[in-house]
Formats: sequence, C-alpha cells, structure tokens
Amino acid sequence: MDAATGRCHGRDVTALDASTTPRSDAEGLFGPDSVTWRVHGDPAMLVAGVRALLLQAVHPLVMAGFHANTRYREDPWGRLQRTGAWVGTVTYGTRQQAEAAGASLRTLHARLRPGIEPETGLAYRVDDPELLLWVHCAEVESFLSTYRRSGGRLAAGEGDRYVDEMRESARLVGLDPASVPSDEGQLQDYFADVRPLLYVTSLARRNAVRGFAPPMPMWVQLTTPARPSWALLVGTAAGLLPRWARRLYGLPGLPTTDLTAEVTARALRQALLRLPGSWGENPARSEAIRRLAG
Repeated sequence: MDAATGRCHGRDVTALDASTTPRSDAEGLFGPDSVTWRVHGDPAMLVAGVRALLLQAVHPLVMAGFHANTRYREDPWGRLQRTGAWVGTVTYGTRQQAEAAGASLRTLHARLRPGIEPETGLAYRVDDPELLLWVHCAEVESFLSTYRRSGGRLAAGEGDRYVDEMRESARLVGLDPASVPSDEGQLQDYFADVRPLLYVTSLARRNAVRGFAPPMPMWVQLTTPARPSWALLVGTAAGLLPRWARRLYGLPGLPTTDLTAEVTARALRQALLRLPGSWGENPARSEAIRRLAG
C-alpha cells in the first residue's frame, strides 16, 4: 500500500464508495442502512472486541505504546468501557459527535511522548500512521470475522462494503482513507505484507495471560459466574484469532481449535440474543434509533 500515491496494492482507492457519501448529522457517519450498524450492534462484538485487542498486541510497537500510555493494568474494565464508548459514538453517534470524538483522540495521540520498544529497540510514536493503520485493520478484520464465525449473516459483497465503510473510522483517527484497504482482498493483502513485522513480546504474552483473570471484587468472584464466564470469552476470542497469530502466542494453530472456537462463539451469541428485553441491546444503537425516530 502506498499512502503517498493513494493506491492500495495496485488499485486506485482515492474516492470513497458511494455508501460513505455525506449523511445528515442525525444519521451520523454510516446510517441505519449500513453494514457497520448491523455488525457493530450484534452481540458477537463482545467477543470481537477482545479478539481485536489480542490481535493488535502482536505488533510490538503498538503493544509498547498501549502499555506506556494506558491504565489498563489498574483499570481493565474502564479501558474496555472507553473503547466500547468510542466504537459506539463513531458508529451510532451524530456526525458532530463522531467528528468531535475523532478530534479529541487525535489531540490526545499528538500529546503522547515517543518511546522505545525494549525488546526490539525500535522507536515509535503513537500517532505514527503505520501503527494507526495496523490498529484499524486489526479491528476491522476482527469485527467482521467474528461476526461471521459467530453466525452473523452477510450477503455477497457486504463484507467488502463493511471494510469500505470503516475507512470513515480510519479518517477520524488521522489516516488518509485512500491509504486504507477498501475491500476484503486489500485487507488480506495488507496482513500478508505486515506479517514480517509482527512478534509477540514478553509484555504482550503477560498481558494475554492476565486477560484470562482480570481483577474483580471478591464478592463478584464468589457469588457470580463472572470469572469463568470471562475466561471462556477470552479463550473463545483467542481461538478465533488467525492461525498465524495463535502460533505467535504459542497457542495451537490447528483446524480443531477453529472449530471449537466457532461453536462456542455461536453458542455465546445465541445466548445473548435470547436475553430478555433490552439486556442484549447495544445502548448506543438504541439511542440512535430513538433519535432518528423522533
């Protein structure tokens, strides 16, 4: 991919697809007819979000920047909540809300100090376009793959449409949409190109292990199934990683692992879909529907 020329693996992607043409402020960046609304409002995103974090962490410089600039060790639930709020605002917020969230994130990234990744000795900046592109592509691939493998249905071409729509999200973090994959083929080409740079550091490995047992109040551990339920969710997310990524973590890269993870992901999604009332609904999506109906 050549960001300078606006071409991605030989294909011109300078112009955004018609599905991302400007909308009203109330509809936001995507609108209710988008694939993004459907995918991001699905219960499968609970697993997809964890999978995205595990995949993003196999880039040493991204992992180092994450470690140096967040309080996830002391407040992992707050970190997950803030990430969910970001995705909810960008997906379902008004255009003004999404643009404001993007401006705030870009300002925050610009203020963060550069660092050195200790195992490779490589310097990094949190707002480096190459690192932002990795985070974006890992998220898009994780959300789309997990949705499908959990039982979510997409018609022919809707996967490409989702990847293209998400270039609007990439723009908000400071990327030129012309430098971002616009279909599934380009997304897979990107992963093939970047794989030689990927490596699971000792820090990433420790964080993955901690992810199975994050801190919880003692009463929650003793009186609820939260601990084993969370471990099941993280284990499923890890099993849904690409085989090459699982091998980087030292996890099995076998077809049987894929099958087990998919069966579990489908069961988790069905259980969440059966929750009564609004328990299983995405609150940001529900608010957007009320806003458009009003």
